[in-house]
Amino acid sequence: MNPVSPTTLSHAALTQVAATRADWTDGAALAVFLVVWIGYPWVVHRLGLRRGAVNLDMTVIRTFWMREMVRRPDRRLLDGQLLGHTLNTATFFSSTNLILIAAVAGALFGGERIYRAVLDVPLLSHGPRILFEFKMILVLATLAGGLLDFVWAIRQLGYCLALTGAAPTSGPAQAMAAYADAASRIFDRTLRAYNSGVRAYYFALAASAWLVSPLAFVAGTLGAAGLLMARQLASPTARAIQTARLAIEQVEAAADQAPAETPTPIGQVTPVPPIPQ
Repeated sequence: MNPVSPTTLSHAALTQVAATRADWTDGAALAVFLVVWIGYPWVVHRLGLRRGAVNLDMTVIRTFWMREMVRRPDRRLLDGQLLGHTLNTATFFSSTNLILIAAVAGALFGGERIYRAVLDVPLLSHGPRILFEFKMILVLATLAGGLLDFVWAIRQLGYCLALTGAAPTSGPAQAMAAYADAASRIFDRTLRAYNSGVRAYYFALAASAWLVSPLAFVAGTLGAAGLLMARQLASPTARAIQTARLAIEQVEAAADQAPAETPTPIGQVTPVPPIPQ
């Protein structure tokens, strides 16, 4: 038996330490991603309750939209067109998501050929094949979650279109208000699912950074969450939407104090008072 040289032992020990360190950093990076990915909606909601956020302000605006839809039957054709445009956009994003899922699945099930091709790229980390497959599974799971959100948004948009078409033109004020509030709740949940599907693109991009290194994975995760949070809380768009929400609340408060008006049914001409001679 050939004796094992100290150099060989030292090299093997260093290789084992490096592999252990890689496993530790990969596990820590994955834990950071999961915490940020799952906890992001809750954190933004809590911060939005204190200082305002786009999603919370848009809830008020959507509620006002559905109330106006019930009050103004002559505008329902426009409301249906706007909902149809949103439906087309959600369908486009879901189709794009399917293409990305197919591409990632092709790389995941490409076998040894794809793995060898990845090893030839100098910028990507060269770990064991099972780790590479796990990284691709994470990207695939993130995109699949976004696809499910888009599909759910598309289904709920169909419900919103039905509610728009079936909205009563007149009736007791309490029943009309209850109908508008129910429609606004469904509409708000619809667009929240749509926003969640769009947010999945950000986290899928962060998950793909794991192919470079665990440090790039963590940086991509924190960068995606920070970008989304800044756009939700401190962007010029967020401030403009907050101003619009305050204006709508003032209009609603003034309308509650004014005497109620009877809505004009579709096709009925509003009588014009005669011009004094």
